[in-house]
Amino acid sequence: MNLSSIALAYIRDIRPQAQAELEWFRQQPTLESAIEHAALAINRKGKKYSHQWRLNKLSLEEARQILMMNSKAISQAKDFDDLFALVEGLCERISGIGELYIYDTSLRMGGKLNKMPTKIYLHRGTRGGAQALGLDSKAKALELSKIPLELRKF
Repeated sequence: MNLSSIALAYIRDIRPQAQAELEWFRQQPTLESAIEHAALAINRKGKKYSHQWRLNKLSLEEARQILMMNSKAISQAKDFDDLFALVEGLCERISGIGELYIYDTSLRMGGKLNKMPTKIYLHRGTRGGAQALGLDSKAKALELSKIPLELRKF
């Protein structure tokens, strides 16, 4: 399968669901509601996201409390990079909270705040993809200019 086929498959099969998820966060009545759902990894059906089922309730609750206490700072993030760095700094010491949680939580809150990533943040799956493409898989994020043209459609 070539890169163009992978991109088209993503656009066809995955993107609509991802856009619906972000739209649901955008439509949360308050930032606090978006923070709570994002922090607890709760989807629009009221269930934990399937790829975050391993996260334990105590860690998620600790993250929720910390993020809620910092809602003002979250609301003042100037862009996604700033939001991501804030969430990372607030949650990095919580047991069981890793880079995928940090990214997903930042992305969901960014949906509410209309602050979307302009780089490719590397975590579990994207790091493996970057490595397979011969990119710097040890970086925290990659500029779009480093990504093959066929994959920039994402």
